[in-house]
Amino acid sequence: MNTQLIIAILLTALPLIELRAGMPVAVDYALKTNSSLVLVFFAIVFLNILIVFPILLFLDFFHERLCKISFYRRFSDFFIRRARKKALKIEKKMGLWSYLALAMFVAVPLPGTGAWTGTLIAWILKMNRLRSILAIALGVFIAGIIVFLASIGIIGFLV
Repeated sequence: MNTQLIIAILLTALPLIELRAGMPVAVDYALKTNSSLVLVFFAIVFLNILIVFPILLFLDFFHERLCKISFYRRFSDFFIRRARKKALKIEKKMGLWSYLALAMFVAVPLPGTGAWTGTLIAWILKMNRLRSILAIALGVFIAGIIVFLASIGIIGFLV
């Protein structure tokens, strides 16, 4: 496997930058090697969606373990309880629209608005897992299209 492709995969898996950095590197690789742009697009998007599952497991596992530490438990109880209380008010008003809002947040192609942050938000707010994963996947797909089009020069505001 080519070093540039490995770098694209690693960038895609990293928090905060995700496919926003991985897609341009992968597209550049595909153009240099005459590889399929469609395959590169779907591979990077799929990898960015796939990262949601280990993040959820990581959050569940470590939160449960860290709750045994009183300082962490007090801090997380305070912070998470406040966030969930506010989220319940919003969810009662918005219903399924809250998942569309999550998808749109993840779709914004800026650092810090991707699958990692979307998953953290959904976890903190105790949003329905399946709906959250679908919303995050939709957001990643939209962000992938935007970054892909920017990477091949069709839209130039991101490059």
